[in-house]
Amino acid sequence: MSNSFTNIKLSKDNLESYIVRSEILKAVSNVFPIFEGEVLDSGCGSMPYKEIILSNQKVKNYVGLDIESSLDYEGVRPDFFWDGKVMPFEDASFDVVFSTEVLEHVPNPDQYLTEVKRVLKPGGMFFFTVPFLMSLHEVPHDYYRYTPFALEMIFKRVGFTSIKINPMGGYNAALAQMLGLWVNMYLWGRKKKLMRFIAKPIINFLYKKDKAASNFNKSTMIVGLSGTIIKPMN
Repeated sequence: MSNSFTNIKLSKDNLESYIVRSEILKAVSNVFPIFEGEVLDSGCGSMPYKEIILSNQKVKNYVGLDIESSLDYEGVRPDFFWDGKVMPFEDASFDVVFSTEVLEHVPNPDQYLTEVKRVLKPGGMFFFTVPFLMSLHEVPHDYYRYTPFALEMIFKRVGFTSIKINPMGGYNAALAQMLGLWVNMYLWGRKKKLMRFIAKPIINFLYKKDKAASNFNKSTMIVGLSGTIIKPMN
């Protein structure tokens, strides 16, 4: 397991990822107590949340799935590979499917979510997180930055119900995120070294003062989104 995802401490080396990973961990920590049965981590990468998920005694089994052409994640191999079109599982195999920071890398979200729905048991849950304020990454396979309205439209189109979408981070977190990205991804040399020293306490202060939005309106700022959707019983 990668401690950089679950044991998150602000440092000069993670200014660009600290906010996002902290928000994802919050979202996972809030939802994993309701996970149960067979759980599929789709787009699992290095499986950073496996230990957390398996700490829930209601979870019987954790399965990691990733695409055949995925990156080398610290030497960790998924339990199963797939071709990005058809998951190698029977219909109604899982009680929970979750994808953290995956949907933005899926060229055809309808096709992907249809597969998620197929392998879910009736009444099963899909949990997701997606970035909103993030630099291009894993290029050229970085396709989308979703709004809550786009996600809701897609989920309904595929046939999911009980759609709950939550904001991750607010204005202060967004400002801290942009500052971290600017320092660690844009600056170089002495300027970067100096600004890392200056930016770290500012990012820490901003994040401690952050308050996520309570709804989505024209002035809402977010770092990302998380949520759950349910496969209908019939």
